Amino acid sequence: MNTLAFLGTQELIIVAVIALVLFGGNQIPKLARNLGKAQKELQRGLAEGQAEADDQSAAQPEKDQE
Repeated sequence: MNTLAFLGTQELIIVAVIALVLFGGNQIPKLARNLGKAQKELQRGLAEGQAEADDQSAAQPEKDQE
């Protein structure tokens, strides 16, 4: 679900102004860069965890149904 889907143009402008006031103009690019890196790392970790879970489930022998 896209969290920005329910926000209109005016709300996004207000959020942008608040972010600018809180973090300052110089900090916004650094903040965005760090958020992008964190998102990449999270996606990489999720993919590795899924691959590991798939490997473990494939390695386990199937138990006979009684």
